[in-house]
Amino acid sequence: MRPPLVLIFLSSSLVTCFECPADCTCPSPGSIFCINRRSNTVPRVPASTLQLFIFQNGINALTQNDFTGLGDLDLLDLSQNELGEVPDGAFKMLSKLKNLDLSSNVITHISKDSFSGLVQLERLYLHQNHIQSIQQDAFEGLEKLLELKLHGNKLTSLPSLNLPRLLLLDLSSNNIPNLDVSDLQTPHLENLRMASLGLISLDEDLLGSLENLHELDISMNQLSEVPQALKKDSLKGLIKLNLASNPLGELRTEDFQKLTGLQELDLSGLNLQGFPQDFFQSFPRLVHLEAAENPFNCWCPMAWFSVWLREKKIDLGRQGDTRCHFPLANAGKMLSVLEHTDFGCPPTTTLLMKSPVGSTPLPQGPTTTETSHTNAIPSLPPPPPPSEQTPDLKTFPLPSEPHASPTSTSGEYVQHICPANICLNGGTCNFDPMGQLGCLCPLGTSGIFCENLNDVPDPPKPSGTEASVEASTILAELDAISSRQVTSTSILLDLHLFIKTRPNIRGIRLTYRNLSGPDRRPIILSVPASYPEYTLRGLRPNCTYSVCASPLGERMTTRSNSSVETGSCTEARTAGVPLTSLEPRVETQSSLTYTLIPAIAALAIVLGLALVAGLIICMRKRRQNKAKMELELGPADPDDSLRVEGIKACPENGEKGPLSHKQIELDHSHTSQPPASLQQNGNLDYEVPLMQGHSPSNNNRSHLKPSYF
Repeated sequence: MRPPLVLIFLSSSLVTCFECPADCTCPSPGSIFCINRRSNTVPRVPASTLQLFIFQNGINALTQNDFTGLGDLDLLDLSQNELGEVPDGAFKMLSKLKNLDLSSNVITHISKDSFSGLVQLERLYLHQNHIQSIQQDAFEGLEKLLELKLHGNKLTSLPSLNLPRLLLLDLSSNNIPNLDVSDLQTPHLENLRMASLGLISLDEDLLGSLENLHELDISMNQLSEVPQALKKDSLKGLIKLNLASNPLGELRTEDFQKLTGLQELDLSGLNLQGFPQDFFQSFPRLVHLEAAENPFNCWCPMAWFSVWLREKKIDLGRQGDTRCHFPLANAGKMLSVLEHTDFGCPPTTTLLMKSPVGSTPLPQGPTTTETSHTNAIPSLPPPPPPSEQTPDLKTFPLPSEPHASPTSTSGEYVQHICPANICLNGGTCNFDPMGQLGCLCPLGTSGIFCENLNDVPDPPKPSGTEASVEASTILAELDAISSRQVTSTSILLDLHLFIKTRPNIRGIRLTYRNLSGPDRRPIILSVPASYPEYTLRGLRPNCTYSVCASPLGERMTTRSNSSVETGSCTEARTAGVPLTSLEPRVETQSSLTYTLIPAIAALAIVLGLALVAGLIICMRKRRQNKAKMELELGPADPDDSLRVEGIKACPENGEKGPLSHKQIELDHSHTSQPPASLQQNGNLDYEVPLMQGHSPSNNNRSHLKPSYF
């Protein structure tokens, strides 16, 4: 009995191997995979085949005879071939086919009879082709179709889709800016994808007719407002919504109040600076959120967001692309990792007030006021009436001045700490007498953090060209420069981005001012364009400095009655200097001063005495030589005497003639000191000024090289 059984087994295995086509694999009965055959024709397969995968084969044409005898075929995959068209009736023999994949070919047109005979078809994939037109009745007879994918084609219009059982429709990445309610006769549609269609508006009735819709993707369009259909009850069953990359502007809570069943929400790329605190209260079932590529302002009004993410265990998608842009202290940080204290909220404050003098005492002793952390902009309360003010009430100074430490009995306020870089556009951090955080805004800005730039009318311009230059300067970006390192007396500026965005500038004009001191006049420097970094030195410790940069040679404009320069600006605060570091420097300077002054005075006295002694010795020696000469020669002609002395006779009292020898002797006998000119020059008969060696200010001046700086 064994030999016949072995023969039967071997014969059956040979039949199986024979039925699997060449260059194909048959992993299971009824399934054939023909991948990378490098043939432009459809292979011959057994009639019992249920699933046929023929992708990446290079097939460029189909005929009606390619699928003859495959009446039981359930799935046909012809993707990633080179088909340019779908011939009429090509699939007419496949009456049981449920899945047809023709994606990633080069098909340009779909005719009326391209899919005739496919009465059982449930999934039709035509995406990533070059389809430009579809005839009106091309999908007629496909009443059991569940999924239709047309994304990634070149469609400009859509035929009326009368598909009563359709659940998924993907029209993304086409050019269909207008869709009418008559285009979609799909009452049971659950998933509608219309990303990147060029939509300017969305028909309210179109979405209103899709009461069974669960997923909606309208990302990467030109929608300037949230579709009105989202505000109605017809879409209350929506679970997934994608609004990414639309110019929607500010989101309003009332636009989403009907979407209570939402579980996934994509708000990426909407240019959002933050969310209203009650925005996500409309989505109690939300589990996944994407908010990447938004310039978030990570200050106190957004402090609740990171706490909400952790408490609700929200899955934040693309965390690496969800970062802060403002203020500078948080710029570039991932929003999901920030703690509540990183948002610069003022700490909880306690206010102790004494009873006013001459009025009714306050009841219950001290009053405690606590400030809670919310996203609402803290309001600045009006000052109390004069009758309620206490003599101990103090106005809080600017951040550059130290605050008094609180005590339990002094009746003063507790210490307030200004968060770093909390004020924008040149504003200065300040606390009002009630302990509320605020900013002192320059003219032309408004908001609790000076975040709003108001339009301030400029004075009349002589020409339209100057007006356009000034307007373009005002709109320059504010974050092209930044501070990389700050010490107590210096700020290292990073100018890489400023130079990169202006490659043709001749130089950089830096303007900085001290916002914390009484003198806020600007200081202007010119820096070469080849300096990607520059250090401002000689600054005051514990002060906030505003630094602005502009191209050298361009006109810098200022707003009227304001000191805020236009251009790229940043703000940095220098560190404080402890008292211990100042004491040795003071002692060193004092000792040096006390040593140098006596030494210089002593040196000047010695030089003066030496000069006087030298003059006296020279005059005595001159007299002795002269007297000796007179004794040896005797009386001589006056002219000879004068000639010996080298002095010409000069008229005196209007008389002409030489001086007599007696008169010269008489003059010598009555004059104990030489003439002033001779005395000054050491009795020399030519006038040469003495060297100013005793002048400490001009010492060695002739030996100094000229300076070019």
